[in-house]
Amino acid sequence: MVKVYGEEIQRMLDGHGIKVGDQIRLKMGNVELDGELMPKANIGSRDTIIIKMADGYNIGMRLTSGLEIKKLADGVPNIASFPKISLKRVESAPDVSLIYTGGTIGSRVDYETGGVSMLLKPEELLYKVPEIQGIANISVDMLMSVASEDLSYHEWGRIAESVAKALNNSARGAIITIGTDAMHYTAAALSFMLKDLNGPVVLTGAQRSSDRGSSDGFINLVCAAQLASKSDIAEVGICMHNDESDGKCAYIRGVKARKMHTSRRDAFRPINDKPMAYVWPSGEIKYAKSYNKVDANKHGKVTVMPNFDPRVAIVKVYPNSNPKIIDFYVNEGYRGIIIEGTGLGHAPVSTGHQDLLWLPHIKYALDNGLIVGMTSQCLYGRVHPNVYKNLRLLSNIGVIYCDDMMAEVAQIKLGWLLGNYKVDEAKAMLNKNIAGEIKSRLEFDEFLV
Repeated sequence: MVKVYGEEIQRMLDGHGIKVGDQIRLKMGNVELDGELMPKANIGSRDTIIIKMADGYNIGMRLTSGLEIKKLADGVPNIASFPKISLKRVESAPDVSLIYTGGTIGSRVDYETGGVSMLLKPEELLYKVPEIQGIANISVDMLMSVASEDLSYHEWGRIAESVAKALNNSARGAIITIGTDAMHYTAAALSFMLKDLNGPVVLTGAQRSSDRGSSDGFINLVCAAQLASKSDIAEVGICMHNDESDGKCAYIRGVKARKMHTSRRDAFRPINDKPMAYVWPSGEIKYAKSYNKVDANKHGKVTVMPNFDPRVAIVKVYPNSNPKIIDFYVNEGYRGIIIEGTGLGHAPVSTGHQDLLWLPHIKYALDNGLIVGMTSQCLYGRVHPNVYKNLRLLSNIGVIYCDDMMAEVAQIKLGWLLGNYKVDEAKAMLNKNIAGEIKSRLEFDEFLV
């Protein structure tokens, strides 16, 4: 055991033959707590004993006179050392590929540092959800262990190739376990990179680590398995909690999903859209809107267009913003800029303050061959180039209004277009629907209304 507790606590533990992982009882007056002795973090008080209770939550009790400690049982394997499970094949169940990339769903608290670390192996996730083996024959592809914010177009291409390989080798569907912070960026990238899909590609994760009593990861994973094995949706989507309870998950189109809360379990919402489906851990699936369907008569292979040009920036308009940021990207050799404008797609183009005037700098970018797209900070609704004079000024010089796309989706789409098509083709395709990112009729889910 790593001896990071204070000397007096350590003597007490050693005197009772207690080590990290043992089940113990702490008693102080009328308060009695049972749980597993956890390592003490290197930060914080060294005179507090930390235990994990049966509900998964940790609690500490400070060493004072009158504190009693008792060993109840020797330690059992904890979240850091679950045994690998033996995956048993069920002939009647469909094949599903689980592509592991990292994130909170595959993490636990590192008690020596006090932070959450990606230390789990995929087999440990499946150990916690044994019912998943009754849903599908899961094959695990340990592709990488990377935080979602550290993923780049390099990794997106690798994930896309792994999905295509699985679907082209008899998998009914694919599950991608991934971190939530930038999950929607990866979902959007895969939506463009994967062509001729004939099965569900389900991204899922967790807002809370797997050793927390309130972890959402296991239900998300079960629902993802239900979708991947049973759904007839042939699209990329995100499957996460629909609300704070453990009732059901929502399956949101990959180019219409956004993380809307830092920590809630139902952080992901569809923007200008409704979920494609709702799914329950029991396997019930309720379809909520139109989608591309699996075609049993389709025998073509899934193809991948992984090329991506990262030289596309997102620039946000705000009061007093310096338009010279546009010049910076031009001079750095960027090929595209997506502007997050205000309202219907405004930028300061008529201000009397020359140092705050965006129009000449945007024209400088366009004259240098960059593609400039316009989106809105409003999220809900769409931009429009003709309603106001200032909008027309931008549209007339060549700014492309990106309809109801979110800025991050437009940025990923443009990077993908520039990686696979000529500039004129990319320009023409930016505000044309490819993967469900542009809708002629906006829909809203219950979160907004």
